[in-house]
Amino acid sequence: MADYYDVLGVSKKATTAEIKTAYRKQALKWHPDRNKSAGATAKFKEVNKAFEVLSDPKKKEMYDQYGEAAFSRGASGGSPTGANYGPFTYTYTSSGGSSPFEGADFEGFSDPFEIFEQFFGFQSPFSGRRRAQRREVYEIQLTFDEAVHGVKKETVIKGERKTIKIPAGVDNGNRIRFSDFDLQVSVRPHSFFKREGQDIIFEKEISYPMAILGGVIEVPTIQDSIKLKVRPGTKPGTALRLQGQGIPYPNSTRRGDQYVVFKINIPERVSGKAKKLLEELDSEL
Repeated sequence: MADYYDVLGVSKKATTAEIKTAYRKQALKWHPDRNKSAGATAKFKEVNKAFEVLSDPKKKEMYDQYGEAAFSRGASGGSPTGANYGPFTYTYTSSGGSSPFEGADFEGFSDPFEIFEQFFGFQSPFSGRRRAQRREVYEIQLTFDEAVHGVKKETVIKGERKTIKIPAGVDNGNRIRFSDFDLQVSVRPHSFFKREGQDIIFEKEISYPMAILGGVIEVPTIQDSIKLKVRPGTKPGTALRLQGQGIPYPNSTRRGDQYVVFKINIPERVSGKAKKLLEELDSEL
């Protein structure tokens, strides 16, 4: 059995960012649409299995304890296979197309092309062949809050009324796979939060005196509002990172971060008194 850490070329102490970087490199190297060598297909499958396990904290913990056997069918102790998440399944079952994985048994793991497409935003960086998919695709529109927090939607699919559970953290363009159809997600933008992956950018305008003297402000997050200390001498564009205050990763305990970017409100006109104070301040700097 291959060691997943060796497959990606990382150590057991590798961070999530290092694992992602290693996966990006290996997945692009061994993608069958790009690499035509005889062993590329098997290697691509192996790389994606390694990433699926090591990028998920819970699966990584299981792997560190029990090795690859923890994800094999029939493994003792009720070990999870890692293929199913609530009402969603990420196992590719279409019977048509030219993919080398068509009709394949992924041994309890997700389809490697599914993992690749999710990581790269569902768009292949290659112009080669793509898998033909004989699946019906429906579009669902979500508000920013619904996409961030997850939601249950009542809808009609193929003439049947269904309750569809959308996991927290999905993004615009994501495709959720159910047993017999796919949902293409469309997310409406927020009025003041800007989303970058699982991170949130929030621009906060502060007064010129506060930028100089410092102070305390209140900023919103996707959960609630929190108070932040503004340091004296804050410059325009200064960003504060709120670790773990971002958007959840779908079907994971991990979260992104929120960044508060300061904008300085400099008035175009000031009173005579204010002008005098500013001149006095300028002479002391």
